[in-house]
Amino acid sequence: MDTTTTFAQGQLRSLVERIERLEEDKASIAADIKEVYAEAKAHGFDTKIMRKVVSLRKKDRAEREEEETVLELYMHALGMIPGAGDQDGPTEG
Repeated sequence: MDTTTTFAQGQLRSLVERIERLEEDKASIAADIKEVYAEAKAHGFDTKIMRKVVSLRKKDRAEREEEETVLELYMHALGMIPGAGDQDGPTEG
């Protein structure tokens, strides 16, 4: 084996080992997050909503507003939000 091949093998091994360590760290962090959600649930918080809040906090205001606008548009189109002059939406009664 020449030195170039040996060097490349060493680099590959190093990279794979780093990835493996990071995967272990990721699993540990995921377990920690799971414990925090369990603690929140034990205190009576709705963890499904908390996950949504965490997701929303990752986005900037413009991105959140755009998502909310599109969601409202889709819900209106499906008759879930009756609008002014909406002929196809559910009626109150």
